[in-house]
Formats: sequence, C-alpha cells, structure tokens
Amino acid sequence: MGCTETEWLAWLPAALGEHVWQRTGSSVQVYVQTSQSVQAQLRIRWREATPRQIALLRIPRLLVDFEFFGLDDAQRYALMRRFDLYMQRGGG
Repeated sequence: MGCTETEWLAWLPAALGEHVWQRTGSSVQVYVQTSQSVQAQLRIRWREATPRQIALLRIPRLLVDFEFFGLDDAQRYALMRRFDLYMQRGGG
C-alpha cells in the first residue's frame, strides 16, 4: 500500500464497512457475518517498508497481509472488492 500508517488507519473503518473489528498493534481482526450465520474472520497485518523513490518523489509503503478464515471465494471477493474500492487513491 502506498500510504503511511496514519493514512491507512484513517481509511480502514470505511473500507471495512459494517463489519466489527478490533485493532491490536499493527493488525486488525475483522469479524464477518456470513449468510449461514457463521462468523468468519479476516486478519489484516501490516508493517512499514522503506519508501519507494522515483526520481525526487518518495512514496511511503506499508506491506499488508490478509488472512481469511471461514470465507469461500465469493465471500472473499465481495469483501476485498469493497476494501479495494475504499483504499484506492487516484491521481490525474
């Protein structure tokens, strides 16, 4: 992710939507209610990486890992689609 941890944490609530989540240090545990009334989970962990430098431009970086528990492919896709849309930043 091309952002600082502060930016990431500001965007995270909207990206996760209605799902309940809990932060512990540099990770969050997301509790996902499925249609089968089973509570699935997503664990997201991040760590700062060296910034990417292109000429004089320095872009901060976070290395982010996603780990899913109890979600099928369609459920993972739906969750990540929303997440990706809320985390996208455009330029022109």
